[in-house]
Amino acid sequence: MSCPICGVKQQFKYRPFCSKRCSDLDLAKWLNGSYAIPAEAAAEEEELNELDIPSSEHRH
Repeated sequence: MSCPICGVKQQFKYRPFCSKRCSDLDLAKWLNGSYAIPAEAAAEEEELNELDIPSSEHRH
């Protein structure tokens, strides 16, 4: 299999990446928000608005 960042053959030690560099690049993308998991925040906001609860008071 190949590294999802650069396409080079993955190394067992850094699996699924080929190196620490590619592993760190992937982590940086997650940390800076480049990757995002879709959420249904709009639906949550609508529910809060219907209940007339300010979103800042809503705890997850």
